[in-house]
Amino acid sequence: MISDPTAFERYRNTPNDKTTLPRLLLGAAIVCLFWVAITLAVLLGGTYVFIIWQASMGGDPLAGGAVQNFLASPPGILTALASFGGIWLGLLVAMRWIHREPLLALIGTSRRVSRDGFVKGLAAVLITSLLSEILLYCLQPEIARGAISMSSWLLFLIPIVALTLLQISSEEALFRGYLLRGLANRFSSPFVWALLPGLLFTSMHWSSASSAAINACVLASIAAFALLLTLLVCVTGNLGAAFGAHLGNNLTGFLLISHQESYNSFALFNAKPLEGAGWTTSDAVLIAVIGIVCSLLTIVLLLHPRSPLKVEADVSIAGGPG
Repeated sequence: MISDPTAFERYRNTPNDKTTLPRLLLGAAIVCLFWVAITLAVLLGGTYVFIIWQASMGGDPLAGGAVQNFLASPPGILTALASFGGIWLGLLVAMRWIHREPLLALIGTSRRVSRDGFVKGLAAVLITSLLSEILLYCLQPEIARGAISMSSWLLFLIPIVALTLLQISSEEALFRGYLLRGLANRFSSPFVWALLPGLLFTSMHWSSASSAAINACVLASIAAFALLLTLLVCVTGNLGAAFGAHLGNNLTGFLLISHQESYNSFALFNAKPLEGAGWTTSDAVLIAVIGIVCSLLTIVLLLHPRSPLKVEADVSIAGGPG
């Protein structure tokens, strides 16, 4: 299924001699620092404005928690997505000052996002997401029309797509770019360069509001999706297909059918929230199976030689050091 096994070898060998393990750890710490700082800044600033606005409208912004109320509101969701810009800022600093490389070196050997890979990754995940939603509907047919009107949905469509692209691209650049590329340059075993970033990415999706069974099923599905994204980078040596696949996955939840109560402000339809009560252990197992099967089907769509959506390797060679 891998047409060009050297694609990833070219990608993993692009770092210079300043990509040592201590520098990689320092760079990761810098990225986390920027991410946390930007998140706190936009969160506190947004919450303050939200409190003032709610008070001017005669409401009680502190009832139920000001921060929680803000994050559950449409401006709060947009702000939360914008906070991922902190990852890009951290990566810019780490690549420029720690590794002395251009930021675009993380994208691929050509230092350009593969548009073909992006479109195919997006299309494949939209197809399998539709299948996933049909199967989830068969499991739990509780779907209601969302509170957002069609005119408002269309108004927010471009900002949501743009900010979701910011979110997913930053995560891919960090987990499948900076960490995976840097570790692969220093270690030959995929149990280091693939497993460690995948585990970090998966652990970010733990929800304290969900039951242990639902958390386990969600993490299993996320782990399968992380495997898909890692395989795409390994096959293409470029983040383009991973960008498209991740974008398709998140846009489905943000704009079409939401399974999370805290992120359903812009969704046309709301399914039974995963953090809600009433889910059984057998439900959790079936949810995990659906997620894993759809990720595997996406892998087939994107990697099978006869698939019209088969992604290609990034064969362009980057220019001199920047």
